[in-house]
Amino acid sequence: MKAFLATSFIVTGALLAGGCATKKYVRNTTAPIQAKVDTVGEQTTQNSTNIQETRDQVKQVDDRAQSGISAAQERAATADTHAGEALTAAKTADQKAVTAGQTADQAMQGVSSLRSVIANIDDYKLATSAAVAFKLNAYKLSDEAKADLDKLVGDVKNNKRFFIAVEGYTDSTGSKQYNEELSRKRADAVVNYLVAKHDVPIYRIHMIGLGEDKPADDGRTRAARAKNRRVEVKVFSADQVTAAMAGDANRSQDNK
Repeated sequence: MKAFLATSFIVTGALLAGGCATKKYVRNTTAPIQAKVDTVGEQTTQNSTNIQETRDQVKQVDDRAQSGISAAQERAATADTHAGEALTAAKTADQKAVTAGQTADQAMQGVSSLRSVIANIDDYKLATSAAVAFKLNAYKLSDEAKADLDKLVGDVKNNKRFFIAVEGYTDSTGSKQYNEELSRKRADAVVNYLVAKHDVPIYRIHMIGLGEDKPADDGRTRAARAKNRRVEVKVFSADQVTAAMAGDANRSQDNK
């Protein structure tokens, strides 16, 4: 019996000793594996964090890209609007240039006509003249002034080569600027009457306003100032010179 118990104790001790050794072995074996697992877990966590940060960065880049695209589209739209406005302005400028060119052509035609009329100014001699009077600060034609103009036109209505000089004047009262403007209005009233009432071609008329210059009377009296408030109308004709030249030619033929 004692031997059996001794044997049992020995076996039990061996088993206990073997169990402790097994646990130690397991711990020694699994510890590196657990360390690797822990390391992999940490790396996985870090990778997850890095992936999330990368996603955030990608999203930020995409947001900035979208913002840049929107800004570029807005600038493109603005540039397109400005281009349209510039094109409209260019078309308007082109139309104005065409209109200005047409006006210049018309002016040149008028100048050419006038030049053809007075091609040789030495041939033109004073045919008749009239002085049209005006009231103080007025530029409306009186009945007497109209009658004087009617007579002047009647004297030269059959002339073919002529031009009319219309010179407006004022007295010395008032400012120089006011008098110059008033003298032009008086001359313009005479021109309008000649063109509208007697169909005188406008290209045959030369008009100017001289204000208080070249007074008809240098006096300081009321009568002298009244004489200076006037428009002088002078008709120059070359018909007499032409007729004289034709007569000379005929006499030359007769003497042959």
